[in-house]
Amino acid sequence: MESLAGRTAIVTGASRGIGAGIARELTAAGARVALASRNRQALDKLTRDLGSLALPVECDVTDPLSVAGAAARVREAFGSAPDIVVNNAGVFKMAAIELMSPEDFIATVTTIVIGPFLILHEFLAEMRERKSGHVVTIGSAGDRQIFTGNAAYNAGKFGLRAMHEVLRLELKGTGVRATLVSPSSVDTQLWDEHDTESDKSDLPSRQDMLRPDDVCRAVLFAVTQPAAVNIDELRLSRA
Repeated sequence: MESLAGRTAIVTGASRGIGAGIARELTAAGARVALASRNRQALDKLTRDLGSLALPVECDVTDPLSVAGAAARVREAFGSAPDIVVNNAGVFKMAAIELMSPEDFIATVTTIVIGPFLILHEFLAEMRERKSGHVVTIGSAGDRQIFTGNAAYNAGKFGLRAMHEVLRLELKGTGVRATLVSPSSVDTQLWDEHDTESDKSDLPSRQDMLRPDDVCRAVLFAVTQPAAVNIDELRLSRA
């Protein structure tokens, strides 16, 4: 496994859950990490916890102008596009199709699919030009398996996996790597508004879910492989 000392990264959705955990793993391994999120207060707290290797970057990944401004700040701080891009930001709204509001459907798909596209649109050309870099996409079991009440989430994650597969094809031979990390259910705050424990629930119990650290270690494994090794896809489930 290669050292990340002197490397740079950006993690979206970094203010909590899996994103915050990935930022912790990367900084602990020596990388400078831009923490991207809409929640500035949470970003500032995490930055204090992580120390000088962390850079808070307020960013709404669904807004092209916000992403462009965040990318400019990252380039100014790092001197170039980051070595590692982790597209992690997500939204999880559940409802039957006829009951889900159009606003929730649009927000979910936009965050999961459009957000990563906008991030890649800012950095990918420079990564390709310098012939190095690593794009990590946080997928889900929901990028291959459908679930009732998950029309928005499944649509987003299926689309995100498709974009990853196109990315892998387009980057072949460029020196830029691309990895999809797809976990089954992970115990994060995204489940707070859903009933996972009552007898009426058909959702998995949170105690039976993966932990955020399980996903974070998978990301670290992928990005610390030798430059000639690409981890195309990692699928994680609770043993």
